[in-house]
Amino acid sequence: MDNKALYNLSYGLFILGTNAEGKLNACVTDTCIQVASNPVRIAVSCQNANLTCSMIKQSKSFALSILDTNCSLETIRHFGYQSGRNVSKFENISYQKDADGNPYLTDQTCAVLNAHVISIQDLGSHTLFIAEVTDAKLLNSNKPITYADYQNGIKPKENMNQ
Repeated sequence: MDNKALYNLSYGLFILGTNAEGKLNACVTDTCIQVASNPVRIAVSCQNANLTCSMIKQSKSFALSILDTNCSLETIRHFGYQSGRNVSKFENISYQKDADGNPYLTDQTCAVLNAHVISIQDLGSHTLFIAEVTDAKLLNSNKPITYADYQNGIKPKENMNQ
């Protein structure tokens, strides 16, 4: 199977932030879709190995930063290529917190969604969170970055080690 065929699915690139017992963390995810409109609900997938995943299971809420076309590789590396178990991901980063204390980026982000988890499904390598959006706001008028943009223009061609 040629997994690169999956790169042609159209979806975005996001920073998934949460707060569990006062600890802030976030990771990169490329899987979020709106699954209902009344009430507004989204589905977000997160790797089970990520600290963010276990923290969302605990806190039952998150903020989803929708990255825009000004997003740098450094931002993606910072949140996607190191573990919150080893570094404080929000140290020296411009961010705000939503009503639940979940962190979201204020730069390189065109919008943010705040959500409460209503259902959790273990998918093997990932967990699927179904969440009700409790707040949403536009942060700028830039276009959102797509996963295809990342694969074709931002991600270095050499193999990056996590």
